[in-house]
Amino acid sequence: MENFAIMKPFNLTFFIVTAFFVALLIAATLIMRNKSERARRIVIASAAILTLIGFIAYKYFLSIDTAYDEMTAATTNGFNWWGELPLHLCNINMLLIPVAVMFDMQMLMSFCFFVGSICASLAIIMPGLGFDHYSIFLPRMLGYFGTHYMVAIMAVAIVTFGLYRPKFSDLPKTCVVITVITFIVFLVNLLLINTGLHPKANYFYSIRPVGNPLLELFYKLIPIPFIYLLPSLVILVPYMALVTTGFWLADRRKFSEDSSEESTVTEAEPTGE
Repeated sequence: MENFAIMKPFNLTFFIVTAFFVALLIAATLIMRNKSERARRIVIASAAILTLIGFIAYKYFLSIDTAYDEMTAATTNGFNWWGELPLHLCNINMLLIPVAVMFDMQMLMSFCFFVGSICASLAIIMPGLGFDHYSIFLPRMLGYFGTHYMVAIMAVAIVTFGLYRPKFSDLPKTCVVITVITFIVFLVNLLLINTGLHPKANYFYSIRPVGNPLLELFYKLIPIPFIYLLPSLVILVPYMALVTTGFWLADRRKFSEDSSEESTVTEAEPTGE
């Protein structure tokens, strides 16, 4: 019988861990439902900061994990602190979420909600080298999955806490924010590469694709770092539009129900003759 602690996509342990974090999101949403907006902002920002602290601890344990170092020697020359910064598509949200929610930056919250949730979820169901088919109790596994699950639920909590609600008018501005953030990270990659701090720096995959069939295709069509990522918006925009459509339909239904109740109350009122 398979070791119960082994974590791999869609096995029993995977579903138990996922259920735990979903329950955490639901419980937090219910608890904060009647709290002030400021309290809700502080809770999400604090959760992001605590997750970032846990992320740093996780990277420390990763730095002394000889097994992980051997596994990644061929691809990244082993562990490199400059290659473990929170600048990937998912974990950058630990830095952005506190800023977005505390300063009510709607477009940045839109980035965190759409990009943070989907990228963290993809990292969970498609874990990288060294994070698949290992015990969930290994420090690197606790750190990897704990970080990604927290990023995913914090991104969703921005909406469930009532701090942001997707709108169609947000989509063009969100695309601009995504492009700007990606370009800034691209410049960070160039800095790390040209200073020799991390010759294989590739945050946001803005330098080159790594094993992703879709990005590999884009790179064959447009073999230019950063620029080759722009066609990704063709896929991201329909995804954002689909999610936004769900919120739009929910709002329409709520508006219709509220209008119906208001009409019923009005008809029931006495004429006062």
